[in-house]
Amino acid sequence: MELSIQKLSEHAVLPQYATPGSAGLDLCACLDAPLTLERHAAGSDRGRWNCAKIPTGLAMAIPEGYVGLIFARSGLATKHGLTPANCVGVIDSDYRGEIVVALMNLGAEDYVIQPGERVAQLVIIPCAQPTLVEAETLPQTQRGKGGFGSTGR
Repeated sequence: MELSIQKLSEHAVLPQYATPGSAGLDLCACLDAPLTLERHAAGSDRGRWNCAKIPTGLAMAIPEGYVGLIFARSGLATKHGLTPANCVGVIDSDYRGEIVVALMNLGAEDYVIQPGERVAQLVIIPCAQPTLVEAETLPQTQRGKGGFGSTGR
């Protein structure tokens, strides 16, 4: 499979796999200057969710039958509390606009995002679109309607 990528800015960095075994392509911030993403501090005047839309300067043509999923970079998430605002971003195969990463800072400190910094990772996976069939009942299973915690801790 090929993934066509268009640079929308001369400062855009083409995504890369960090290692041969990487599942995700690193997405980099396409910024003119550093951007401070303020921390979230519950119970204070700064108790709001701080979110920023980080441009990548890239557009892409995800093949039909696939979807692009934007995930946190584990280092930024565990060391600094940076995470996608929507948990996982979804890029549909028919979207051709700029890829933008919505980031929140759940950490204890403000974080400065540098131009060109790797801010998220993109995974391309197959995406099924099943035919929907309305049903009066559903087949029974051992679990049934058991919800959160119903299969153990």
